[in-house]
Amino acid sequence: MAFRESDGAFLWQHTNPKLASGRANDWPFQGVCSSPLVEGDRLYYVSNRCELVCLDTKGEGKKAKVLWKFDMMEEVGSQPHNMSNSSPVSYGDLIFVSTSNGQDESHVHIPSPNAPAIIAVNKKTGKLGWEDNPVGDRILHGQWASPAVGEIGGVVQVVIGQGDGWVRGYEATTGKRLWWFDLNPKDSVWPKTRNEVISTPVIWQNNVFIANGQDPEHGEGVGHLYAIDATKRGDITESGRIWHFDKIRRSISTGALKDGLLYYSDFSGFLHCLDAATGKEYWQHDMLAAVWGSPMVIGDKVYLGDEDGDVAVLQAGKEKKVIGEYNMGSSVYSTPVPANGVLFIANRNQLYALKEGAMTKPASAFLPKLLRMPTKGR
Repeated sequence: MAFRESDGAFLWQHTNPKLASGRANDWPFQGVCSSPLVEGDRLYYVSNRCELVCLDTKGEGKKAKVLWKFDMMEEVGSQPHNMSNSSPVSYGDLIFVSTSNGQDESHVHIPSPNAPAIIAVNKKTGKLGWEDNPVGDRILHGQWASPAVGEIGGVVQVVIGQGDGWVRGYEATTGKRLWWFDLNPKDSVWPKTRNEVISTPVIWQNNVFIANGQDPEHGEGVGHLYAIDATKRGDITESGRIWHFDKIRRSISTGALKDGLLYYSDFSGFLHCLDAATGKEYWQHDMLAAVWGSPMVIGDKVYLGDEDGDVAVLQAGKEKKVIGEYNMGSSVYSTPVPANGVLFIANRNQLYALKEGAMTKPASAFLPKLLRMPTKGR
């Protein structure tokens, strides 16, 4: 669904029917879990039907104009577990996504072990560019991570966490597997101490920062956050480890990095501020509720939402300073998004557009003035 930023006016929408197979592949009462990628006049996202979809941003009247779809269930045999969650990322003529391939409802059987874990699709034609399946029948549960792209050691890499608990790096244009790193201790056992990977990697100065975790329905548990030297090759679980931070719980969040500081949240509701070079923790903040989204650094402030609907605003830096906390009415599972002096925050059923500076005031001062658009219904 597209809105005009200036006044929130509705422009067009595109709907995706639920899969007939039901909760095994497409969880009830859930919609699109992928964040859209917009490049020029094209928008890319992964639907609840395990399709990579390309839309024309101008639409056709009040409806979207579909340029192409790549059905991962049909084309590469993926069987998504519960939902298809990957957000697309691009480089050159390619779009990269996870296939969400996973277990069936038995949580024992993997119906499609030969399906790839990651694919690259030509953004102009919608045709498959390359694929890779390093996981096979070792999927612990599902595969819901999103990839990241960046230049590392002079090579443009696609980096993604996968369903066996490993994170892997690929040469972006060819799909050549360059390195792989196990995010779990050797003695870990699923599901008590071994985790899969749902977080999106952060790439900075040839290093990859990523934490592991599990489906939120599995509750809290021990997590691990690593800094990895992604210029290494092969199995770099030992050789590529720069530092390991084990005072974090399971996480499904993506880190935010600025001025050498890494801000990383976990599902238990703690926001950690670490030195990106050494892994030293400067401070942590307890949100007092589960965190599904990710921290966002905007200017000199860090924003983070939680399951209680609160959005915390903290001063970025080595000293902890809480500027304020503002309730958005219902759970904030998303990550705040800034654009052109406006901060966009979605709760469970509304999209808010906050004017610049609004979140330095008490909630009662700005909530009545928000541009509010319902996100449920058709």
